[in-house]
Amino acid sequence: MATEEPPFKVAIREGDFEIRDYPTLLAAEVRVGGDRDEASSAGFRLLAGYIFGGNTRQQSIAMTAPVVQERAKGETIAMTAPVTQSGSDGAWLVRFVMPAEYTLKTLPTPNDPRVRLLQIPPQRFAVVRFSGLASPAEVERRTTALRAFMGRRKLNSAGPSSLARYDPPWTPWFMRRNEVWIPVSAGPAASAR
Repeated sequence: MATEEPPFKVAIREGDFEIRDYPTLLAAEVRVGGDRDEASSAGFRLLAGYIFGGNTRQQSIAMTAPVVQERAKGETIAMTAPVTQSGSDGAWLVRFVMPAEYTLKTLPTPNDPRVRLLQIPPQRFAVVRFSGLASPAEVERRTTALRAFMGRRKLNSAGPSSLARYDPPWTPWFMRRNEVWIPVSAGPAASAR
């Protein structure tokens, strides 16, 4: 059975690059420290604990993809899914998008106070897709290429980049699907086609 992914509409496609529009999404998010890989593992464990029954109803919630990670700023900020990671001061936000069947009222409350449930407003992202390992050098290379794509399209960034990983760690490295996401600001440039 396929893993649920958040729905989106593609506004622009150019090779490995896309501009995507995501609807309102629900997510579970944690703030963790360490380098990107340490934070990804720690955040994944905390969020997995929540969806595998670490909640007030001891209810299992289906896993979705991707896991999104982004660098945290001074305080936790809302970001769309998949699970994303980002960080600037050694703190990262790691996020799971919740299955579409839930609302904030129907999601069980996390037992761990570090797990935060949030509603993410509709958002547009510039995205580049790539396979293989998401090493820091590869993520930086893809982020630079995505920023160049945005520059050619006259699109402005509305926040930090995020790394979205779609596959479990046991997936062979050459079959892994990854993406870098950058939120696009609203305005005249954001609708360029």
